[in-house]
Amino acid sequence: MFSLFDRYVARTVLAAMLIVEFTLLALDFSIGLLGALDDISANYGFVQLVIYQLMRLPWRIYEYAPLAVLLGGLLGLGSMAGANELTAMRAAGSSITRLSIAVLKPLVLVIVIMMAVGQWLVPHSEQAAESYRAERLQSSGETVGRGSWQIEGNTFYKFGAITSNNTLIGVSRYRYQDNRVVEASYAQRALWDEQSQHWRLEDINTTRFEENGTTSQHSDSAQWETRFDPRFLSLVIMDLNTQPLTSLWEFAHYQDSQGISSNDAWLFFWQKLLQPFTFIGLMLVAVSFVFGPLRTKTAGTRIFIGIVVGLCVKYLQDLLAPASVLLGFSPLWSVLLPIIVCYLVAFYLLRKNG
Repeated sequence: MFSLFDRYVARTVLAAMLIVEFTLLALDFSIGLLGALDDISANYGFVQLVIYQLMRLPWRIYEYAPLAVLLGGLLGLGSMAGANELTAMRAAGSSITRLSIAVLKPLVLVIVIMMAVGQWLVPHSEQAAESYRAERLQSSGETVGRGSWQIEGNTFYKFGAITSNNTLIGVSRYRYQDNRVVEASYAQRALWDEQSQHWRLEDINTTRFEENGTTSQHSDSAQWETRFDPRFLSLVIMDLNTQPLTSLWEFAHYQDSQGISSNDAWLFFWQKLLQPFTFIGLMLVAVSFVFGPLRTKTAGTRIFIGIVVGLCVKYLQDLLAPASVLLGFSPLWSVLLPIIVCYLVAFYLLRKNG
């Protein structure tokens, strides 16, 4: 299956992908660290900030994988072209098709690893990272800035984070009556009881707004009657782009049944499902560029062109997502059209160059 020729090409391209991935991770980690310095507090110091950033590395690896595939293909094949190795291979009878297949073979391994990371590792690591951050900020008396808003009846809720053992961190509740807030409460946490299938709020501070003033009350614990279960809250609290395929499918259908726009959920679902075809399309673009317009260009030029192409594909998908709502087409096409463009450009250049 893998000849000596295939192994050499695979080793060169995979090494270039790893170098690009680690470089992107280092840059993003440094920028993310500097951008989050404002979050530092008594129980959330620099060490805790570094730990939080490290816990988010699986998501960063997954997020930068398409760009690493494109740039890795350009740099790996570009280095072989610069050393006249591709010319020697073609002179020995290897066609561009044969070289393209050799480049795509190691991509199967990358696809399998990234699909597994996105489906199983990223959801758990992101949940652990956000709950870790929320707990540290809460213990410092800071407000948990992230989370999700939900409405149930005449009550609005804001949830800070949810842990893997079904513990909610930071539950704010605002009860309305006659278009005004009549009660606001904040619970430090909410624990899910599997036996009774109910939430129990802990360390609750409640403020009631009455006509002649306000009254405050503190409770150690109280049962919380709600239709929200841990499965649902995990879906709405965590970012959709960190959710596995199965959860995105369920959440999109739930939003459809409630008459809520499910455009974002379907967009991320199709992005994850069609990611293997995105990888293949980007690698074919890299192959076509190396054998075509970037054959004699420097590594810096290849990197620049690769970044531009990768960002164009990403931004085209992001721009087509809201367009699908306005024009009434499926989010599937928002993901599929840029992939089709990649294949058309790659096949055109490969055919043009033999």
